[in-house]
Amino acid sequence: MEESRLCQWSVIRSILAIVQWWGFNVTVIIMNKWIFQKLEFKFPLTVSCIHFIASAIGAYLVIKVLKLKPLIQVDPEDRWRRIFPMSFIFCINIVLGNVSLRYIPVSFMQTIKSFTPATTVILQWLIWKKHFDWRIWAALIPIVGGILLSSVTELSFNMLGFCAALFGCIATSTKTILAESLLHGYKFDSINTVYYMAPFATMILAGPAMVLEGQGVTDWLLTCPSLFSSLVIIFGSGVLAFCLNFSIFYVIHSTTAVTFNVAGNLKVAVAFACSWLIFRNPISVMNAIGCGVTLVGCTFYGYVRQMLSNQSPGAPALPHTPRSKTELLPLVSDKLDSKV
Repeated sequence: MEESRLCQWSVIRSILAIVQWWGFNVTVIIMNKWIFQKLEFKFPLTVSCIHFIASAIGAYLVIKVLKLKPLIQVDPEDRWRRIFPMSFIFCINIVLGNVSLRYIPVSFMQTIKSFTPATTVILQWLIWKKHFDWRIWAALIPIVGGILLSSVTELSFNMLGFCAALFGCIATSTKTILAESLLHGYKFDSINTVYYMAPFATMILAGPAMVLEGQGVTDWLLTCPSLFSSLVIIFGSGVLAFCLNFSIFYVIHSTTAVTFNVAGNLKVAVAFACSWLIFRNPISVMNAIGCGVTLVGCTFYGYVRQMLSNQSPGAPALPHTPRSKTELLPLVSDKLDSKV
């Protein structure tokens, strides 16, 4: 009887974790799009910088003040030699995501982000000559095909937004790959990742944001008809961006890898539907089919990864030292790459 209750509570906790993760993720994406489109605050560098500042403060409160998560100690030398390069890629990833949101619909941006598994595999194959099982390559076919179909039939296509989203996938993959070597020996979770990387990312981005967007932000502040409510939305998106990172930490510890993969793909569908209901961006039938094919491909890719992982336990210590010529899986988990 007690085991049955524990099982039921485990299921309920997993569902609650997934729902709150979906809620934060979709809300942050919609709020960012609202900021760029409805508030006409067309400054993605500034928005990203606000998100980093809020995340740095939030991570400090969670770890140092509330002590909800123990701090992973990192040597001062390693902070610059290992954390700083990761922060630079992290910064590029977030900025490109916000730039893409300024120019293309949420539904199209989320579909392109689903290309990340393909860019991760391709980069590992090209740079580290890593070999993958043929089933991994086969699983990428519907992902690539679905994104091509969505891109060709996208009614609100914008080349700058498309390129920003695509290079954002490459930045995410690069961060994923570099994490294995640069952070080797440190078992980072999402909160500690934000704690160390957000301050560096703020430092990297603050200068360019002030130089490139400072005058535009000043003009916007002077002409905005409803300044207080607009600032509440802008800074609120930063707070929710941190909450999203915290929700990722919770959902990772409450679900299995397969559940996380399926939930992540369904999250894209939820974001797709919510963005259409709010912004009413035109979507063709073929575009919707392309998005569906991409999500099915991502789910299949996650299933193949999990299946091959169970067949060949034990991952290589570093990408430079593969165990054999038939390494099957990407080096690190994609679980922490669902941040906005």
